[in-house]
Amino acid sequence: MRLVRFIGERYWLLGLLLACWQILAARRILDPLFFPPPSKVGETLWAMLASGELGRQVGATLARTGAGLLAGVVGAGLVSILLSVSLRLRTAVQPLISALYSTPRLTMLPMVMLVFGVNEASRVALVALSVGLVMVIQIADAVRGVSQDYVDLAANYGASRAVIVRKVYLPACLPQIFTALRLSTGRALVTTITIEMLSSNDGIGSMIWMSWQTFATEKLYASVMVAALLGLLSGPVFQLIERRLVPWTGGQA
Repeated sequence: MRLVRFIGERYWLLGLLLACWQILAARRILDPLFFPPPSKVGETLWAMLASGELGRQVGATLARTGAGLLAGVVGAGLVSILLSVSLRLRTAVQPLISALYSTPRLTMLPMVMLVFGVNEASRVALVALSVGLVMVIQIADAVRGVSQDYVDLAANYGASRAVIVRKVYLPACLPQIFTALRLSTGRALVTTITIEMLSSNDGIGSMIWMSWQTFATEKLYASVMVAALLGLLSGPVFQLIERRLVPWTGGQA
């Protein structure tokens, strides 16, 4: 009963919209060619799942997203450490980070391909760049928000710089770091699917683009729904991890 109540409270509007869509499409008020009823989309989705096509395409997208997310997070962590050590370096790099962050990611794709080639590495690199920029900016903001009183207190008790980072900065920054991870995951997924639409033969983005080119509208809607579902599931996953690692925020940072 609690599960039913939870679903009802969270997704009643979505259910209502789907019901209206089904009725309007069944009565031909909406053209089924452009707006196939949810029942047809569901049948197409089930057929894709049964044939194994959906699993392959989702797997390809998740592999690219995961690789880019991991590379971006690790790279952002290393850059953030370097920037925290040197004020001069931080001052010099800040304009470059701001410029790259405000530049649309897809405009960088040709340049990334020039460096890595037209292959999987270039796709992962662009996802990593998109993720890394968000993480670096969020981590820098989190570090600036740490109270200097705590840092001074730890230093007065003889804490080394490494201990201050581990015992003061890291706990204080973790809530915002998890916020950055949630934002970065969504951005990584969006970037991956967009790249797949332009330069890949597999993945959800490629499936969406091929469905559009062949005017397979049921498959198009099904693919978009899968992409939306992946984005929807990413938030609760990080909230669950956050509740375990940062319990004082309640997973709401």
